[in-house]
Amino acid sequence: MGMKSSRSEESKAVTYIGHRARLRDKFGEAHGKGLADYELLELLLFLAVPRGDMKPLAKTLLQKFGSLSALLKAEKGRVLETPGVGASIFHVIQLVQSLMGKILQQEMMDQPILASWQSVLDYCRVTMAYDHRESARLLFLDRKNKIIADEVQQTGTVDHVPLYPREVAKRALDLGASALIIVHNHPSGDPTPSRGDIDMTLKIQEAVRLLGIEVHDHLIIGKGRHSSLKSMGLM
Repeated sequence: MGMKSSRSEESKAVTYIGHRARLRDKFGEAHGKGLADYELLELLLFLAVPRGDMKPLAKTLLQKFGSLSALLKAEKGRVLETPGVGASIFHVIQLVQSLMGKILQQEMMDQPILASWQSVLDYCRVTMAYDHRESARLLFLDRKNKIIADEVQQTGTVDHVPLYPREVAKRALDLGASALIIVHNHPSGDPTPSRGDIDMTLKIQEAVRLLGIEVHDHLIIGKGRHSSLKSMGLM
């Protein structure tokens, strides 16, 4: 009985080792393209778990969170409560999310904001779209419209974040900013601006206008969508 069990374990080991090698080869041959999301996640899990079949866990995580983006921004407790997930796996997931945010931030800050608008949107989606609480981010710009500071000013509740015009104006002056962009997220996923969002924007716009500082836009980030108050004619 013990010998049969041992042979079975050896057979499983050979199977997953072969699968890992084939998946790595597939990734290399395709230069990372053409792989399913669960296969990419499998490759990531290989970094955290040196042995074993990661395909079932990869599929479970994607089914639970709905997408790779949602998984990368999921709360620690929800990820760790998934059977088979330990601290090492969560650490790797966090690392990838941090790297993505850093890369997109660097791309965004390397050129004038109006020439890299898509980079701004990509960065804000990665860093804010799946947060479970509202947060307000300010992008401060110099006279050439390049970002001189990217700061999260406030973190609020699931449906509200305070942002005070006086504090925004003071920070813009401290940095010597000529313009700024307001960004905040809606954890509900719906980026439609509320009356409060609009009123807050107008108050900030008026407060900094007197100082010669322009508010280029107020972006609201949802899940897969965003709203621009400037494009909507609300500021």
